Amino acid sequence: MLNVKIVRLDKQASLPLYATAHAAGMDISACIEAPVTIEPFTTALIPSGFALELPEGYEAQLRPRSGLALRSMISLPNTPATIDADYRGEVKVILINYGKEPFIVRNGDRIAQMVVARVEQVCFEEVEELGSTVRGEGGFGHTGTGRA
Repeated sequence: MLNVKIVRLDKQASLPLYATAHAAGMDISACIEAPVTIEPFTTALIPSGFALELPEGYEAQLRPRSGLALRSMISLPNTPATIDADYRGEVKVILINYGKEPFIVRNGDRIAQMVVARVEQVCFEEVEELGSTVRGEGGFGHTGTGRA
């Protein structure tokens, strides 16, 4: 179990919470004074009311909630959003409404999920050429349509 320090910036804020015993992501809830309406094809920055202190070598990833995406076409435009280990500000979620109707966010609504993951920093080694593989430079659908 990884220990992560958290500060509740607003007394009404809900802290991240795993909805089930085996959930990979924790639910993040809106911490707002008044409802926020997100019109179709617009975004809104929704505060969570808390800040984190992640250990060095970790990030928090914010991801859409599948139910919101399915029912209301609500997502995160920069998914997964990254919270770096040296960030100490309030966690905020950028929501986008891909739907045809306005979407209302209310205080306490679960708006995203957060996964804390280990990350590695890399050191690039510049070389004259890369090793060859069967795939080579093939990408963007090079392996076919997925039909047998």
